[in-house]
Amino acid sequence: MTETSWTRWPSREALSRDGISRSRRLLGWVVRLLVIGMLLWGAYNSTHVHGWGAVAAVAGVLLASLAAWAFWRTTLAHRLLPSIALIAVLMGIAVAGEAGGFTTAALVIWCGCAVGALERLPLAAAVPVMSVALAAFAAMNNDVWLTTAVTTAGLGLAGYTLRLDAEARGTAQQLLAQERAARAAEAESAALAERARIAREIHDVLAHSLSAQLVHLEAARLLIERGADREQILERVVAARGMARDGLDETRQALSALRGELTPLEDFLSQLVGTTSGAEVTITGERKPLPAEASQAVRRVAQEALTNVRKHAPGAKVRVRLDYDDHQVTLAVRDSGGPPGELSEAGAGYGLLGMRERAELLGGSLDAGPDEEGFAVTLKVPV
Repeated sequence: MTETSWTRWPSREALSRDGISRSRRLLGWVVRLLVIGMLLWGAYNSTHVHGWGAVAAVAGVLLASLAAWAFWRTTLAHRLLPSIALIAVLMGIAVAGEAGGFTTAALVIWCGCAVGALERLPLAAAVPVMSVALAAFAAMNNDVWLTTAVTTAGLGLAGYTLRLDAEARGTAQQLLAQERAARAAEAESAALAERARIAREIHDVLAHSLSAQLVHLEAARLLIERGADREQILERVVAARGMARDGLDETRQALSALRGELTPLEDFLSQLVGTTSGAEVTITGERKPLPAEASQAVRRVAQEALTNVRKHAPGAKVRVRLDYDDHQVTLAVRDSGGPPGELSEAGAGYGLLGMRERAELLGGSLDAGPDEEGFAVTLKVPV
């Protein structure tokens, strides 16, 4: 059956005490104590109550209090039939109290049933229960009809106001829970993104450095097996040591990047080009600070592009150009081409695929391929 506003329960957040301030809770307990006090006063104020009659009156008050507590619990669990049964028990106690001469106590119970039903039950059940309770109240009240009518209308309005207040509080609690869940998911997503960034940095540095060292060490092993002279073997070992030193420097740079301690991009490119013979760098546009991810992407692509030149076209002239635009930064690395070097068969490590993935993660693009002279790599990253 489709749920409508008449058959829908107030939310559990609305029916619970969550989100209620300490002052309102204190006020609620004061009201409950006043109601119980009125019930006890009505029981003992009757001149005809003596002995076992007084005991029965107190037992009735305690039973009504227990039924009211049970009604609160069953409505919190959204159990309709037990809730209506408990309301019926309360009304039965009121009828018994009226029959025994406890008119004040009966009137208080009927008022409580009307307000409680309208506040906590679905409207389809609350309206009939409220009508019966208020009808009994009006029938047994000794005030003039106008006072009784105003009181009855006020009780109905009070119950509906309490219902609206509870639903507003429940909605606020649900929104708060959703916000907390969203913040937790956002924090988890940020942590996963940071882990992925650290993994990329480690992979970019170590895979590239170790693969180059492996090539030189493997060449040294082959030279030893073939009985090559000492100078040739030493040359390979020194080259491997240089690769290890470069890898250590790159690792330190990666750690600095993760800490947000990056050297200026222009200085980095100048230092990088300085280690490559026949390379020059040109920087155009108004220089501006880049986000850490964008700056690191430019550094890694420039590093990998120059490494590929040393592998595949050693001795070629290389032009590195960095252009700052209003909405993006463009890095272009072009070489003049040449015969492949002895390391051209070595694994690329990071490679073009890794460069392209890094660019796409930032919303940019990477183009790599032959041009008129040699090979060109162009990276565009939005800033």
